[in-house]
Amino acid sequence: MNFNLAAMPLPLRFRPEMPMSDEELMRFCAANDFLRVERDANGEILVMTPAGSKTSRMNSRVTRLLDEWAEKDGRGVAFDSNGGFTLPDGSMRAADAAWVERKRWDALSERDQARYAPLCPDFVIELRSPSDILSDLEAKMKQWIANGAQVAWLINPEQKTVVIYRPGDEPEVLSLPSSVQGTGVVAGFELVMARVWA
Repeated sequence: MNFNLAAMPLPLRFRPEMPMSDEELMRFCAANDFLRVERDANGEILVMTPAGSKTSRMNSRVTRLLDEWAEKDGRGVAFDSNGGFTLPDGSMRAADAAWVERKRWDALSERDQARYAPLCPDFVIELRSPSDILSDLEAKMKQWIANGAQVAWLINPEQKTVVIYRPGDEPEVLSLPSSVQGTGVVAGFELVMARVWA
């Protein structure tokens, strides 16, 4: 199977004849490391273009701020958009930023930590880029929650909103928030939005 997608129009969705194992998916991602790749629960592969420079800059700030807080707080570990997770439904997803309780992370074997970790992050942040279809991102947020995330934030720079997802609750929309406060597992984390929008 030719794993290189350099000449294909993107974004692209396709379903291999046989679902890719995590190892096959890792080889596919390595052969196409200039792209963002995820796997749906039904085995469909989603191939997306990299984020634009402005989105990348915002995402870098979000990830850095979450990582700095996680390091000081000590209860968990942070991940950037390159870290994929194999969720309970069989999909492999990557959040723009994610956080996992340290005890859950430490319970994984070295091998599982080196692959797409077989767990759902406790907290995820998705940052909408101009090329993202909002309904797809909203579905992804619901998927994070359905697979075990305790809190998920969808940041929409264009509308200057943050939508907070929690299990059992309707999404909470914050319009033009000056900051967003972490709750539950990430109580104590604060994201000052002026540092993201700038």
